[in-house]
Amino acid sequence: MLIRLDPTLDAPLFEQLASGVRASIIDGRLSGGERLPAARELADSLGVNVHTVLRAYHRLRDERLIELHRGRGAVVAVRVGGHVALAGAVYDLVDEAKNHELPEAALLALVSEAYRSAPRASGVLRPLPTR
Repeated sequence: MLIRLDPTLDAPLFEQLASGVRASIIDGRLSGGERLPAARELADSLGVNVHTVLRAYHRLRDERLIELHRGRGAVVAVRVGGHVALAGAVYDLVDEAKNHELPEAALLALVSEAYRSAPRASGVLRPLPTR
């Protein structure tokens, strides 16, 4: 797992770490059941405090992307169907936004608004809008 943290960014280090692990899970680089590095080991390799890693792991646990087990560490949650379809949809959305020269901040605002206003997932796919 290759994760880079940039202390010059506004985003806190734990959020950068959580974001990197999240992306690896969603795009399939990390699979369900796969063990993540121990917090102390990952902290040493990244040159950060162990509490930074633990905070990132707790965030991912709260998002139900990983499971934390005392003595066994962090394990990627097993999901039926995984996140491959979601990753594909995200990349398609980004491609479409770039085709329309939509700035990143505007895309993020649109996604945030859609997420907040969408009803709870029903398992029903919505039809794609026609162009």
